[in-house]
Amino acid sequence: MSDSSAPAAGTTPAAPVSLTAAQRRAVAELLRVSPVADELGRRFAAAGHELHLVGGSVRDALLGRLGNDLDFCTDAHPDETLRIVKGWAEAIWETGREFGTIGVQRDGLRLEITTFRAESYDRVTRNPVVRYGTNLVEDLERRDFTINAMAVSLPDHRFTDPYGGLADLAGRLIRTPGTPQESFGDDPLRMLRAARFAAQLRFAVAPPVRAAMTAMAADLDRITAERIRDEFTKLLCGVDPITGLRLLVDTGLAERFLPEFTGLRLEIDEHAQHKDVYEHTLIVVSNAVRLEDDGCDFVLRMAALMHDVGKPATKAVGPDGRVSFHHHEVVGARLTKQRMKDLRYPKDIIGQVVALVALHLRFYGYGRGEWTDSAVRRYVADAGDLLPRLHKLTRSDVTTRNRRKARQLAEDYDALEERITRLRAEEDLARVRPDLDGNAIMELLGVPPGPVVGRAWKHLKELRLERGPLSRDEAEAELLRWAREQGITD
Repeated sequence: MSDSSAPAAGTTPAAPVSLTAAQRRAVAELLRVSPVADELGRRFAAAGHELHLVGGSVRDALLGRLGNDLDFCTDAHPDETLRIVKGWAEAIWETGREFGTIGVQRDGLRLEITTFRAESYDRVTRNPVVRYGTNLVEDLERRDFTINAMAVSLPDHRFTDPYGGLADLAGRLIRTPGTPQESFGDDPLRMLRAARFAAQLRFAVAPPVRAAMTAMAADLDRITAERIRDEFTKLLCGVDPITGLRLLVDTGLAERFLPEFTGLRLEIDEHAQHKDVYEHTLIVVSNAVRLEDDGCDFVLRMAALMHDVGKPATKAVGPDGRVSFHHHEVVGARLTKQRMKDLRYPKDIIGQVVALVALHLRFYGYGRGEWTDSAVRRYVADAGDLLPRLHKLTRSDVTTRNRRKARQLAEDYDALEERITRLRAEEDLARVRPDLDGNAIMELLGVPPGPVVGRAWKHLKELRLERGPLSRDEAEAELLRWAREQGITD
């Protein structure tokens, strides 16, 4: 492999960087797909066209984290690409054809082949005016960051790095091929992508890039909610979401789509008044990440991020000067629901996050010995399938520096979990149901399906939560008593 470092017109070439033995092995790892990639490269070469592996595929191979989705670029136009892959690809999709992209599947790999691009933008929307390019270096120049502007040509495996991506990869730096102002002006979503890569890769953002993100944050308003949601989700699921979140707040980007989070910086935390709520929240997110079982739990991380967003609206200072945030979990749940709806998250995900935010304070007070078995049953019933996440969120919310207090809270929650385990052994807490089902209620009361059955069912469930399991005779007697009080039976 040889390096190619010819810069595009008007740019300053980076100093040539030689691949180390380890990096060469990483590119060789990229070519574990060579039976497919080289074969495809030979097909394009036979048709008189170029083919290059580009972008994230090359970056991830150099980082030792290559996946099965590979990106290629070519001088062939979509119709020519279709002719080349026809009969070779196991599946073909053309959903990106208007942007020059043809999708292909082969031997378990998903390949996207895009014609060289040199598009321009209208600076109003994110949609590019597609103009096909004529060479590889021009195509690489239009990419978001230098670490994504490297290529491996096929089938000869020539390495091309005109903008110093390899050096930036080694230096763990996020930088743009051209000026960041031009790059972000073309596509403001790239500002969010810079923060996302900082979270995913633990890379630093170059000062000029950071300055442009700050100056141009308002341009993010041009981007659709769905695209912002997708980038933000990837950021929050990064290995270091705290770095990404701080970058969003410090540059003003968070204010454009998550203003509730930025507003936390000015509030005092009720549990540890030496910290503001913003810093407390970042610690809670970090704690939640450490408690995850297997990979990113977005619902848990998002609940940790939003659990205190109701505090600014509920802040009060008492006569003694003490700060309180009464019912901030209720307000926070409402704000979280609206914000996630605005970002177009699925309803089931919104419901889970909102429920956790609403429940996150329920545990406090348990250590005073005020909880009956009924209260424990309600805690489990209200949490439902979210109980394991609620355990983690509640434990993550303990950020006090007072070791004695932290130890006491941990012991209290240990005691609650042990109590839940004991009650589960005695009762089926995972499925708290009335002791009579709908059919039994209708038969005993002599009523048809309808609202009366629903009311009776809810009454019996409340009894079940309050008193635990009832025998059949006890349940029937309680139902008949309730029906008489309601005037349903004589």
